[in-house]
Amino acid sequence: MSRQIIRTNQAPAPVGPYNQAIVASGQLVFVAGQIALDPQTGMLVGEGDVAKQTEQVLANLKAILIASGATFEDVVKTTVFLKDMNDFAAMNAIYAQVFQDDTAPARACVEVARLPKDVLVEIDCIATIAAS
Repeated sequence: MSRQIIRTNQAPAPVGPYNQAIVASGQLVFVAGQIALDPQTGMLVGEGDVAKQTEQVLANLKAILIASGATFEDVVKTTVFLKDMNDFAAMNAIYAQVFQDDTAPARACVEVARLPKDVLVEIDCIATIAAS
């Protein structure tokens, strides 16, 4: 099985011992959980606003997917981590702008006690890409 590390400066650099994404066997890309950091400044976007944070998270995911040779249409699974499940509707409204009901990936959404940098939302994903 081949393994390719994906790095792009269009999304925040990892803040620990992990990579933005890994392409496995040239057909699957596993994107690390993304939080609402601006890739240029490293600063948190939308402090206290789950909708703004979700927008930035999705922008970061999109940048990594593009760097991997994938798009949102190629995503087969996401996991959404929320600090407060009461933010589900606000997060979901932004999420639905990217993933339409009829083609949306499988998804899990869980409430967690705490997220890195005390953000309100983190999302990871798995996507398929054509073998090169």
